[in-house]
Amino acid sequence: MKLIFEKGTPGQHLTLLPECDVPEAALREERVLPLRLPHVGENELTRHYKQLSDRVHGMNDGFYPLGSCTMKYNPKIDEELAALPGFTQIHPLQPVSSAQGCLQVLYTAERELCAVTGMDAMTLQPAAGAHGEFTGLLLIKAYHLRRKDPGRTKILVPDSAHGTNPASARMAGFDVVNIPSSPDGCVDLEALRAAAGPDTAGLMLTNPNTVGIFDKNILKITEIIHKAGGLCYYDGANLNAIVGVVRPGDMGFDVCHLNLHKTFATPHGGGGPGSGPVGCKAALAEFLPAPQVEERAGRYRFVTPRHSIGRVRGFSGNFTVVVRALAYLMTLGRERLPEAAENAVLNANYMKARLSECCEMAYPGFCMHEFVMTLETLHRETGVSALDIAKGLLDHGVHPPTMYFPLIVREALMIEPCETESKETMDSVCGLFVRLFADARTDPQSLHDAPLHTRAPRPPAPPPPRHTVLRYSFD
Repeated sequence: MKLIFEKGTPGQHLTLLPECDVPEAALREERVLPLRLPHVGENELTRHYKQLSDRVHGMNDGFYPLGSCTMKYNPKIDEELAALPGFTQIHPLQPVSSAQGCLQVLYTAERELCAVTGMDAMTLQPAAGAHGEFTGLLLIKAYHLRRKDPGRTKILVPDSAHGTNPASARMAGFDVVNIPSSPDGCVDLEALRAAAGPDTAGLMLTNPNTVGIFDKNILKITEIIHKAGGLCYYDGANLNAIVGVVRPGDMGFDVCHLNLHKTFATPHGGGGPGSGPVGCKAALAEFLPAPQVEERAGRYRFVTPRHSIGRVRGFSGNFTVVVRALAYLMTLGRERLPEAAENAVLNANYMKARLSECCEMAYPGFCMHEFVMTLETLHRETGVSALDIAKGLLDHGVHPPTMYFPLIVREALMIEPCETESKETMDSVCGLFVRLFADARTDPQSLHDAPLHTRAPRPPAPPPPRHTVLRYSFD
């Protein structure tokens, strides 16, 4: 499929704009950037983006079980509320006095998210999860520097962590110490005790973790870090499994980020929009990014925390994403929010139990929101890899689960069904996995060739990264 820049001919264009009814202001020539716009008509442009949308697999197309990503159906009522003119036609630079309703949304969302997480203060600025990680780590850094303790330069990160954790820590100027997992998939306590010390700034941890296990030693883990003088950071990527049931603040975490686009009703994927609010305990609140929304006598205004780390993003984050999240929270309420988490856990355990009959699980027993299968034995005996099974799923309209992650599991497939899938859908998908595993033993070549019925065939193995083309050349 051609890029939009490769279509059309010079001179083609869309509907003409009306004549400018205000005086033109010319910019200096050196300030003008050349606009490389495609020369296409409206008909061709519409067809191009329709063809692109036809190539995308979304929640409305079929099962989408990406592990640790929470690709779930989101209520359309939240979309409708976020699209109200009072929210979409606001301008970030208009006077605060004329935007009181939007400031109330921000303030209320912060309070609700603090209640959900057990935190005392919240910033809505970060644009996504990794941005939230970076922001939270800057809070930790500011905290230690304010206490005149610059020797705390290390962040401890479990080996099952998301790849963004060590990357964010390095970006914030910390050294990363890898903490191994024990055979049960949880943090190795002895390794953690050995690593924690006077140079420990903090620990980054996801709980439930990336293999879908709620760490039974979580209170011991946070206690070890606190005794060493460090702070505990909660990666909220898997909050969907526990939201409304248990709070990171009650586990001993001092700061956390949330993924509103995973847990709180914003469609996930396609590059955005995301939102990664960061919550913290009272001891860290004075370092939060500015501005914060404050309420006094029924009026709202922006204020700057005393030792703020400064802005981490323009204005107040992705505002309509926050609107969706608040609508979701207020619709479910305290009574029904736990039901979402409980159903996510129920669905994952149902699929895990069914698939355990035909595939080896990396970690037996009950899981939380997701589970990891290992196809190492199948690969050794048949030559069919986790990648082959994933490609086979495409032929049946099912998006593949996460492949080859976490790195501590060989030939891994990680499945997260989420709370919004029906038993009928899960039964159908489990039956499909059984069929593909049988095909691996009777007709492995069919899976090596898959997919055969999708719009695009199976691509060749990617070239080495040093040969990857990262941008389009207009020459």
